[in-house]
Amino acid sequence: MGKRILLLGYNFHPEPTGIGKYSGEMIYWLANQGYHCTVITTYPYYPFWKVQEPYYKNRYWYKIEEQIFESGGKIVVHRCPMYVPSNPSGLKRVLLDFSFLITAFFKLIQLIPGKKYNWVFTVVPSFQFGLLGILYKKVRSAKLFYHIQDMQIEVARDLQIIKSDKIIKSLFRLENYIFNQSDVISSISEGMVQKIREKAKKEIFLLPNWTDNNLFFPIKDRNALKEMFGFKANDQIILYSGAIGEKQGLESILYAANQAKHIEEWKFVICGSGPYRGKLQSLAKELHLRNVIFLPLQPFELFNRFLNVADLHLVIQKANASDLVMPSKLTTILAVGGLALITANIGSGLHTLIDKYKMGMLVQAENQEALNQGIRKALHCENKEAITANARSYAERYLSIDNIMKSLEDCVLKY
Repeated sequence: MGKRILLLGYNFHPEPTGIGKYSGEMIYWLANQGYHCTVITTYPYYPFWKVQEPYYKNRYWYKIEEQIFESGGKIVVHRCPMYVPSNPSGLKRVLLDFSFLITAFFKLIQLIPGKKYNWVFTVVPSFQFGLLGILYKKVRSAKLFYHIQDMQIEVARDLQIIKSDKIIKSLFRLENYIFNQSDVISSISEGMVQKIREKAKKEIFLLPNWTDNNLFFPIKDRNALKEMFGFKANDQIILYSGAIGEKQGLESILYAANQAKHIEEWKFVICGSGPYRGKLQSLAKELHLRNVIFLPLQPFELFNRFLNVADLHLVIQKANASDLVMPSKLTTILAVGGLALITANIGSGLHTLIDKYKMGMLVQAENQEALNQGIRKALHCENKEAITANARSYAERYLSIDNIMKSLEDCVLKY
């Protein structure tokens, strides 16, 4: 079994949320099993859209980090400079992707003559990083693992980030070439696996995002936790925690809060960072919302307790995204046994999954009145304990990092 792995992707540890979190945890798990892992990435910037300390000063240069594990495993991280826009519009996202593609290419060229990697992993987005994986595969006869966290082209098309049909068709043709060259294609949800299978016309490996059930778990005395974070014990905390971007449609939370101004105990908490945060804060000010509280991303050591504060977790998505992205925030909500209210339409992969395991409450996406009513219903839910027990049970059974990574190792990496 080959134990040398090269990973390509611009999100990586120590980014606290999203793709960087999962790519980092995957590589650290493999290193703890004795794998020699090399990563070509950039400096941590997500979800803040600004390179974080202590990397900020050196963000325009290449940097190497190395860590050796007791297992004999090893991680070598090559950080490449990349353009990071503070307000990522469609064109600026294209420039972001292209800048990393170029700087990572030069780093890859340096690594090609060295000792061979058995597998090269490319993580989407951005989808065109698969071209770098193909280059290494062809030159060194390695195997290519193409992991799709976000169906980027469909999202760009459906959210009108790219409006040209010609450009979209060209991107799909390029993606199809990458599919044909990949030895293994994987994705994070059953709905996404099905859609990719139809495009790629080959089997797709299910590699769901995971959670650490030892770090994230239910805490019974939630009233004491509320007071710890500055709330009253009788406050009803309606929480959105995660990246704050345009594709989620988070303004609907503010409109729901506006409808509930008269209910003093309801507190709408928006926690996180992202390019859309300023617009939400401006809208909250325009609506004179005193029941909306904006908090920064919480420290990792407090995050389990913070998630347990919530009486209701909001997982908000636009209608055309419910099969294209699996919200990473949902895995930790399930792990803490949280009551989640999820916007997903009937027939979508996310709706089907939640309904099958009865582990959350569902409302129609982009339907403000449905969201308003869903919040009221959820906060007075009579079968809350059954739903939250199902959530924790699902996390224990299906979202354990050890189970998922062992499946990857047994089904893929042993060849």
